[in-house]
Amino acid sequence: MPLPLEGKRVVITGGTGSLGQVLVRRLLSGEMGKLEKVIVFSRDEAKQYFMRMRYLQKRAETEEVIWKDVEHVLDFRIGDVRDIHAVRAVLGGADAVFNAAALKQVPTCEYFPFEAIQTNVQGPENLIRAVRDGGLRIQTVVGISTDKACKPVNVMGMTKAIQERVFIRANLDCPGTRFICVRYGNVLASRGSVIPRFHEQIRAGGPVTITTPDMTRFLLSLEKAVDTIFAALRDGKRGETYIPRVPAAGIVDLAEVLIGDRKIDLTYTGIRPGEKIHEVLISEEESPRSVRRGDFYVIRPILPELAVPPEGEAPVAFKEYSSSDETLSREGILALLKENGLLIPREWKDGEELLR
Repeated sequence: MPLPLEGKRVVITGGTGSLGQVLVRRLLSGEMGKLEKVIVFSRDEAKQYFMRMRYLQKRAETEEVIWKDVEHVLDFRIGDVRDIHAVRAVLGGADAVFNAAALKQVPTCEYFPFEAIQTNVQGPENLIRAVRDGGLRIQTVVGISTDKACKPVNVMGMTKAIQERVFIRANLDCPGTRFICVRYGNVLASRGSVIPRFHEQIRAGGPVTITTPDMTRFLLSLEKAVDTIFAALRDGKRGETYIPRVPAAGIVDLAEVLIGDRKIDLTYTGIRPGEKIHEVLISEEESPRSVRRGDFYVIRPILPELAVPPEGEAPVAFKEYSSSDETLSREGILALLKENGLLIPREWKDGEELLR
């Protein structure tokens, strides 16, 4: 059976972000097939430059990535998902699209809500318009969402929730294209997330700031995030949303494991604008439409026109999938951080790069 992306042309919007960079590496490895082209589409020319140079410098190395082909396969395009003209241009000839472009910082979206709307809602709509109005033969579009889209209380989550619905609805307008989504929680060490902030605070001697002592979050690695995307690509049906089965942790426990035996204080600062105490990946309203599929949960589409029988798949056994349900012990957090190379060295020298 051929691999899903064998000989295909792929576009990654927001491809210079933390997730985008891991996604590019995994795609170039050939695990989903030997691609004809991987196009990184983003508006940050500096990140594109450094990313391009890193790949060109490594092309002779013998790692899992097919470096000898990278100059031919990997391409970079400057553009913004807000710009329909740029979107139409970059999607020409593409077979699959991964939409990782987003404004994702919760407080930023609260202070600049319309900016979030333009990137997180208008951007996906531009992708759909380009496919629909241009008659493009794109086979699959994968929308990258977040746990904050489930029962949203902040602008970031609200715009991502609308993104999910916009993509699901697009299956009715673009019958030749499969639109699917993935939804997951806090990605370990992604740019702007809690662990890099804790690292910097610990490196500076503290204090480590936490908004509230009872806060919990789902935790998954960038590799697991890409695993979720690939699972949806392989097996997802039109309008479905894939959810990884991942651990959760108390943020106080996470901070104290990172601090270890260092003499560093914790300070509580209060909830930030738009912040939740706990996150939810599957709501009580979504659980009747959700099934377990291998290592993932799958939410079937809300629109009856897209509904298909679950075909004997096991339904979920919970009303709600929340980060407060069951959290890792400190030993479990320690093991997870070790596995992902995120423990701070006992002696952290100036200029040392810990995060990838």
